[in-house]
Amino acid sequence: MGARSSAGRALLAPVRPRGLGAGHGGWGVPSPILSDDQQRRLGAGEVIVLDALPPKAGKSAHGGTALAIVRASPERTWRILVDYPGHTRYYPRVTGVEVLEMDERHALVRYEVGIGSFSFGFHMNKYPDPVRRRIEWQLADGRANSLFRENSGSWQLDEAAGGTLVTYAIAVRTILPAFTTSRMVQGGAGRCRRMISCVRANSRSPWLRKRRRASTPRL
Repeated sequence: MGARSSAGRALLAPVRPRGLGAGHGGWGVPSPILSDDQQRRLGAGEVIVLDALPPKAGKSAHGGTALAIVRASPERTWRILVDYPGHTRYYPRVTGVEVLEMDERHALVRYEVGIGSFSFGFHMNKYPDPVRRRIEWQLADGRANSLFRENSGSWQLDEAAGGTLVTYAIAVRTILPAFTTSRMVQGGAGRCRRMISCVRANSRSPWLRKRRRASTPRL
């Protein structure tokens, strides 16, 4: 575990987990310090979830950080993350995605989320950096964001022995009471674990290969 703030959250420190291979610039940003036991479990295929918020998270935010090894190349994993319309396949409870604006370094994406009979939408600014293999996001100011007052975080991809080290960090704050928000994100652990697991599953799926072939124009 990393050092802890006065609020009891683990802080992120710029140290790369040992024995995972060299990254390509992503470790210039804060990344979690892992214990020897966490290193071992990570290498054995577990999803490691930490009580560590992104560096710019608000004091009352809930969330966490998850790390896992995905048995796919960073390039293949990257294509999954920037395929925004495909996010309905692995974002928990996301039922609709609409890309409103997009260029090489920014995308404005509207998400629709369904929980039972209740649904709501929100808008995200996404900032992909293909050189560092990092995507940062935050709520889009001036757009309707329903329950959310804060939703920020990042995906970070780094080369690892046998695949890609995926780091997912998120911070969430809603208009609901704190105890309700905490249950929604399950202290961050459940959401982080599901996200990493779904990306891992999709990286092995032939769906991405079929989607890529279908989108490639015939000459």
